Amino acid sequence: MTIANRLRAFIDGKGISYDTVAHHRTSTSRQSAIAAHVPGSILAKSVVVHHELGYTLAVVPSTHRIELGRLQDVMDKRLGLASEDEVVSLFDDCDTGAIPPIGAAYDVPVIVKESLADAADVYFEGGDHRTLVHVSGADFRNLIMGAHQARFSHPAY
Repeated sequence: MTIANRLRAFIDGKGISYDTVAHHRTSTSRQSAIAAHVPGSILAKSVVVHHELGYTLAVVPSTHRIELGRLQDVMDKRLGLASEDEVVSLFDDCDTGAIPPIGAAYDVPVIVKESLADAADVYFEGGDHRTLVHVSGADFRNLIMGAHQARFSHPAY
């Protein structure tokens, strides 16, 4: 079980307690939820988008897909999905595709689906494809303090 160094330092610096859930290697957040026996509705999935001023981390439940057009409207910016190289440069201590939703640890602003911000418990990728981090909903809200909350996704299945 590995949590990315910057993520661990940020969470520890806030004095937030967490636990980890190990699971077999997965490729998607939906697979991670299944492997870890966690409801997909409270597993935060992170997607990096780019715009003319930089990057934003869009965070939705693993059961959802981002509606890029709606997200553009909410943010009032032209957006595109960040390339793999861009993501690697921003989240250099994380495996590709295992990006935690705690943008403040990486100096990346966050926009979050409001249902996640209201959840009693939240799970998210710890920076590899084998470890989820579990925090209380109150602690998750503390970790994403300042994040914009909005509706910009729809159920994927």
